[in-house]
Amino acid sequence: MTIFISVMLPVLLVFLIGYVVQKWRKVDIKPISTLAIYILTPALVFETFYYAEMNMQYVYMVVFAAVLLFAIILINKLYAWKMKYRQDVESGLILSTAFMNSGNYGAPIILFAYGQEGFAFAVSFMVLQAVIMNFFGVYYAARGGSGVKMALQVLLRMPVTYAVLLAVLLKLLGAEVPDNLMQPVELISQAAIPTVMLILGMQLAQIEWTKFDWGKVSFGVILRLFISPVIAWGITLLMPLDPLLAKVLIVAAAMPSAATIVMYAVEFDAKPKLVSSITLITTLLSVLTITIILMILG
Repeated sequence: MTIFISVMLPVLLVFLIGYVVQKWRKVDIKPISTLAIYILTPALVFETFYYAEMNMQYVYMVVFAAVLLFAIILINKLYAWKMKYRQDVESGLILSTAFMNSGNYGAPIILFAYGQEGFAFAVSFMVLQAVIMNFFGVYYAARGGSGVKMALQVLLRMPVTYAVLLAVLLKLLGAEVPDNLMQPVELISQAAIPTVMLILGMQLAQIEWTKFDWGKVSFGVILRLFISPVIAWGITLLMPLDPLLAKVLIVAAAMPSAATIVMYAVEFDAKPKLVSSITLITTLLSVLTITIILMILG
């Protein structure tokens, strides 16, 4: 109960504010999302990578993300083959289970649970997941050759891509950013997490309650909330990870489906109702499952 009150409740209250405001005022999310994508998040990412001590732990993080992604994709493909689902259903299941909400949900949870050190790992993993989601997510939503081309275009349009590259380049060159330039970056970055949390609450308010296909939804929920963290735990046992990083990665792997992936499902007609259903249910149930995982991990 202490973990729920000290970690989960403050985050849920911010989500709730975004949800209520969206239901009440019907705010246009697009300009707020654009602000977060093009200004706030790049500032947070640049600051994190600029100050981070880059070492082999970040390499292990990349390996972890790749193994987890392909393990979940493989499980989806085997399940779709067994159930004789069409390719669009398989794509919808992959979209809603392979990509977790490590940004506007995972990062604040980890901040409250593990402090600034854990948060630095969480932001790095958030960037990695954004790259993966914006490439493989677009690919599985669009499928085929055009999917690959479009995925590359989306990846190159991501401001965080250039924020990471610039921060890493400055570190490699040993160049220091003057205080008068870093101060506005740090000031802007402080607004990133609360803003994206509010956006998630607003996004959830727009997901419609429809007649769910409970067979497919149940599979998606089990894979995203239960099997994914178990796979993550297994992967962490095989690598010499920092204990804190291992906890961060397991918690991140237990996050609900990424809300932004619903946009890809809608844009490319990759079973958007199924994807939004799994996103909604995993987000609601994650309040309980993440609390339990945090209690287990300590």
